[in-house]
Amino acid sequence: MTAFINPLKPRSRGIPQKIAEIKGWVRTAFALEEGVAISLSELSCRDESCPDVETVIGLLREGHPIEVHRLHMPLTEVSEADVLKLAAGG
Repeated sequence: MTAFINPLKPRSRGIPQKIAEIKGWVRTAFALEEGVAISLSELSCRDESCPDVETVIGLLREGHPIEVHRLHMPLTEVSEADVLKLAAGG
């Protein structure tokens, strides 16, 4: 069952710092050039087999379709090891 997530709820003060940290891990793990934009989103997961919230990572390369990766956990729980595993195809 999906829980209601209030989009107007104040976000934790540590979120911007965590986002910057994850983007750094993604850039390193995927060996991305500076021109590649990284999008991070925390969304409600529609699949009943995953937690209520998932972190979606979008890699935006000019002239290419968006490359999307999903981690079945809230953004605040993402670790460098999770990103490295994702980049390795796991």
